Amino acid sequence: MSENTSYTTEEIARLLKISKLKVYDLIKKGELPSYRVGKQMRVDLSDLEAYKQNSRSGTSGSLMTAPGLAEAPVSMPKPVLPLQFNQTQGHSGKAAGVNVVITGQDMSLDILATHLERSESSARPLRSYAGSLDSLIAMYHGESDIVSTHLLDGDTGEYNLPYIRRLLVGFSYIVVHMLSRSAGFYVQKGNPKGIHNWSDLQQGGIRLINRERGAGARVLLDEQLRLHGISSSSISGYGNEENSHFAIAGRVARGEADVGIGTEKAAKIIDGVDFIPLIQERYDLVILKTPEHEALIGTVIDILRSTAFKNELSSIHGYDLSETGNVIYET
Repeated sequence: MSENTSYTTEEIARLLKISKLKVYDLIKKGELPSYRVGKQMRVDLSDLEAYKQNSRSGTSGSLMTAPGLAEAPVSMPKPVLPLQFNQTQGHSGKAAGVNVVITGQDMSLDILATHLERSESSARPLRSYAGSLDSLIAMYHGESDIVSTHLLDGDTGEYNLPYIRRLLVGFSYIVVHMLSRSAGFYVQKGNPKGIHNWSDLQQGGIRLINRERGAGARVLLDEQLRLHGISSSSISGYGNEENSHFAIAGRVARGEADVGIGTEKAAKIIDGVDFIPLIQERYDLVILKTPEHEALIGTVIDILRSTAFKNELSSIHGYDLSETGNVIYET
């Protein structure tokens, strides 16, 4: 094999039989040198072989073979956040805030951005659209100020906190509940394939359309397949991906797939699909607790708890706002 060969993080995870999360952890700790090509992180074959040799000799961290999360390292370096929220006064007398990057895909984040822009903070919200896991990784690298996440840990049944604790070791942060929503299957109208639960994905002749790696819906599917002992290779269409709930529902509606994973909201908008609810998922926000973010945290919580914000979200089908604005966890 050529010494110029390189691998993506997904390929490294498969080769080492560890989780993608563990691969990112090794990269962040400097144990596995990497570089970025476009949006992808890549690792050269020579660096991978050097890491494997170091592992055998006991000079680097041990490999994780379980499908869950690895043990946390003792400490991890904190990035310098290039996008900070401040309260410098402008000529108008209002705070001349800088860019605040909000990362995630749900439309509730667009509404949050609008309210933040209208607030007295004068922050300039910027939207970045990425899946839950990639959003947390972006926060680690200082590329996002507010991230959303809906990641299920199948072993505990808990949403978000196991992943947040694992990725943001050594950071001080606050987790605030945004909303809850129903997640499940999109199926063709009338559910001709009789798909009602995770085990039904093993039926012959069923074509899946999947979410991209790192998306909360993809993590939900992978965790359920693991818990039910179903091999992803046995599911037709597992490798076919789309980047949004609406795209998934649309593919099912057009008969290009029999089933997809997503939230109820898209099924109410896309004609030709039925929705089979399977789980109530938590959609939470994470903000790092830094001096520069002190005012931002207060402003975001005030917005989430405001009547105006809740009224706007309540008009969207499928959102449970009973705990919106509650602080779930902070370090």
